[in-house]
Amino acid sequence: MVRTEYKFSFTEIEIPQKTTAIIVAAGNASRMDGIDKQLTPILGIPVIERSVKAFQEAAVIDSIVLVVREDKISEFQNLLSDKYSKITDIIAGGSSRAESVKHGIEVCDRDTGIVLIHDGARPLVTDEIITDVKNAAELYGAAACAVPLKDTVKKIDLSGRIVETPRRSSLVSVQTPQGFRMDIYKKALQSVDTLSDEITDDCSLIELSGNQVYTVEGSYDNIKITTPIDITLAEAIIKRREEEKCE
Repeated sequence: MVRTEYKFSFTEIEIPQKTTAIIVAAGNASRMDGIDKQLTPILGIPVIERSVKAFQEAAVIDSIVLVVREDKISEFQNLLSDKYSKITDIIAGGSSRAESVKHGIEVCDRDTGIVLIHDGARPLVTDEIITDVKNAAELYGAAACAVPLKDTVKKIDLSGRIVETPRRSSLVSVQTPQGFRMDIYKKALQSVDTLSDEITDDCSLIELSGNQVYTVEGSYDNIKITTPIDITLAEAIIKRREEEKCE
């Protein structure tokens, strides 16, 4: 992974006019026992609001597009629109995550040069990570935050038999936000025939188009709320952060 302590001449790189965050919250929360994870409170604040708040407070972010389920648009507008001035649009997602992101891309301001795409279910993202991904995307064209794997990964066949053990040193767990120059992302969209569920993150789309993606350091705290126990873990992380601030 690269660190984003860059020293480069601004005369050599065209600085984009605006950075837009697309926060995707259009999933069906199938592993949350029927609970809408985006609206589940973590120490009194809903998951999606914590995610939006992180980008609202990030100095490098100019605007926010929120992509949600169509039947939740009014509820999210009532919850967030009056509180967070950087939100420009709250729109309906598509049939897949990649389709939802495409909908977000389509409503970004014309002067958006960098887009950061984030899972609404990652409410503990930090300003440092947001800034690092933005800077790396500006420098390299495509970037994502990631952390080294803690566990050994095995490749199995359809019968469950282990067929390969990849070297852990060459593997990372990729998180969001993932950042891209807008022109690169739009060209990648045009290069694929369909935006299927197999495109599980935006890096995959960029890779399919033949472009390279670079990583910056993420955080093990930057968890994705996927199952009910993740709420408990998120609360513990927030409490620990608050205690560290008081020390």
